[in-house]
Amino acid sequence: MSLQSLLGALSFSYHEPRHGFWGEKTSTLNFCEEDYVMSYYCAEVCNTITNALFVWLGYKGIRDCIRYSHPPIFVVAFAGYIVVGLGSTFFHASLKYPMQLVDELAMIYTTCFMCFATFSYGRSTRLSIFLGAGLASLAWFITARYYQTKDPQFHQDAYAVLTAIVVFSNMWIMERILRPALKKREESRKGVRTPNRPKLPTTNEMMKQMWVMVATGLSIFLGGYLIWNLDNMYCSTIRQWRHRVQLPWAVVLEGHAWWHLMTGLGAYFYILWRIWIHRCLDGDEDKFRLYWPSILSVPEVVAVDDMPDKKMR
Repeated sequence: MSLQSLLGALSFSYHEPRHGFWGEKTSTLNFCEEDYVMSYYCAEVCNTITNALFVWLGYKGIRDCIRYSHPPIFVVAFAGYIVVGLGSTFFHASLKYPMQLVDELAMIYTTCFMCFATFSYGRSTRLSIFLGAGLASLAWFITARYYQTKDPQFHQDAYAVLTAIVVFSNMWIMERILRPALKKREESRKGVRTPNRPKLPTTNEMMKQMWVMVATGLSIFLGGYLIWNLDNMYCSTIRQWRHRVQLPWAVVLEGHAWWHLMTGLGAYFYILWRIWIHRCLDGDEDKFRLYWPSILSVPEVVAVDDMPDKKMR
């Protein structure tokens, strides 16, 4: 039996579009995955189950923040990240407007947490309070405006601007503040022997690893955005392809599901990036490492004593 014949024998067709368990759709958005064609109980199966990545990575992030005593704002950020995933799960399963708001507004709030983590570092308590109040007011304005207009473009633009502010600000901090600080500490350590501590990477090695992580995270995130837009633009054609390929193989053509997976990874990368910047700005690069053994793994900021290569010695 040929491979094509084998795949055909293992394939089955989609169910015809129908009304499902959750009743009439009330969300203002619907995506290229057809409703209730895989399950009577779940409107968009692929768009629903791919959100499990947010829950897993968010749990992993909170666990590591608690284990290594990373700043509490990152526990809050990872909690918001999980809420994005859970909101998106219930939204795509039911296509109900309240769940759409949970999904979309959690994206705004989590990005505001990252703004606070970025701009409150090294500031006085009073300034941090003012910053927090300002971000809370901004989040309230975006919420009220979006609830009033129900304009998805407004939400997408607000999220894009906030994300760009966080990303480009941290790039600036890396090069203009962090690199000189690391270089200065590297110079001061020359000639100082620390026999019980592993050798520190050089400033250039740490910055190179950080830039590779930034480039990887951004490429994954933007790649997901591109796939989602192509899914929207060529939806009718892609739906035809899915019906020709049939299930289960056609799930690889679900563009919005790929958006979930790729933005979930990209967002996790950029939260970890800020944690590592925090640790390095604190002068803790001798106590922690950015552990990222391969591009196929997810990065972690771990204590030096927990580095796998040290445990094997």
